[in-house]
Amino acid sequence: MYIFVAGFAYTALIHNVPFGSKSLNYPAFIASGMIGFNIMNSTLISGIIIWNDRRHGMFEQILVGPFTRAQYILSNVYTIGIIGLVSAGLITAIGYPIFFTSVQFSVLTIPLVVFASMTGAILFGSIASIISTRLKSSEGFNVVINTVFLFFAFVSTAFYPAQGAPPILATAFYLNPLTYLVDVVRAGIFGNFTGTVGYEMVVLTVLAVVFFGIATKLLSRLEI
Repeated sequence: MYIFVAGFAYTALIHNVPFGSKSLNYPAFIASGMIGFNIMNSTLISGIIIWNDRRHGMFEQILVGPFTRAQYILSNVYTIGIIGLVSAGLITAIGYPIFFTSVQFSVLTIPLVVFASMTGAILFGSIASIISTRLKSSEGFNVVINTVFLFFAFVSTAFYPAQGAPPILATAFYLNPLTYLVDVVRAGIFGNFTGTVGYEMVVLTVLAVVFFGIATKLLSRLEI
C-alpha cells in the first residue's frame, strides 16, 4: 500500500530525491525505504510473543519443561532473524518493478541487505522485547510499543529524505537507528556504498549488541 499508493500519490509533490550520486524518483525511494521499515515493523512479533507468553502462562510452562531461559531467548533471536530476512526478501521482490531502473547490483548488494536485515531485526526485536518485559497491562503495552515504533517509522528517512527538513527534525532523523538501517539497504540496492554507510553499519551493530544484551538481562530476571 505504501509503495504503490503513497509512492505514486506523492510524486506530484516530490519528483526526485538525491541519494549519493544518484537522483531517485520518489516511488523508488519509498520502495527501498519500505524494506527497512518492514524489517523493523515485523520484529514487533518478538515483543508480542514474549508478552503473550507471560500473560497466558506459557513462559512458566516452557521453563518447567526441559528448556532454559537462554534457549527461550535464543529462540526469539532466531524468530526475529528469520522474520527480518523473509520480510526483506518479500518487499524487495514487490518493490523491484518500481526501482529496477535505478538498481545497481554489486557483490556488496546481498551482504548489505542481509546485514541490515539481521542487525535491524535483532535491534528492533530487542527493543520490543524490553518493552514487553516492563509492562503488565495490555493497554499499556499496546500504547507504548505502537508509539515507539511510530516514532521510529516517521522520524526517519524511510518515507522522505533528511535534506530540506528543518534542522531539528533532520538531526532527529540521525538519532533514529531506522535511518541507518534504511541507508544501508539503499546503499546495497543502488550501489552507493560510502564511508558514511560504513559508519552507519558500525552504529547499527553496536546498538544491536547493546539492546540485545539489555533484553537478555531483563528476560533472564523475569519471575516465573
